Amino acid sequence: MNYNDLTRQLMKHEGYRQHPYRCPADKLTIGIGRNLEDKGISRQEAVMLLRNDIREAGADLNALFNGQFQHWPESVQHALIDMRFQLGPWGFRSFKKMSRALTARDFSLAAHEALDSKYAKQDTPGRAEEIAGMIRSGANN
Repeated sequence: MNYNDLTRQLMKHEGYRQHPYRCPADKLTIGIGRNLEDKGISRQEAVMLLRNDIREAGADLNALFNGQFQHWPESVQHALIDMRFQLGPWGFRSFKKMSRALTARDFSLAAHEALDSKYAKQDTPGRAEEIAGMIRSGANN
């Protein structure tokens, strides 16, 4: 079987959609005809998507912090990627005081600023505490 030819054929017939949509059979669909309601995605596919999102978030943070991000302690990098993943690029950018503290490599203050937010006080307090602890641990490196 020629997978390249079949791929081109299915792409021609199905098209590509970046965002979920309803197909003619009224099934929630994404990509190139992936029926999310009946088929969903496998764990392996979910991990592949997650790894792509991690790379994208890391590249965004490295650009946001003018190349400094990649030189920070791994615990800080992991914490910030987790935050960026949860909040999205614009939600993360709303943490202006935290970002200033990070730029100054004041990881203790950055952790404090992360906790002084709706994200930490209302949205996901347990997750925010863990993230702040990871950022704070960067002060010891």
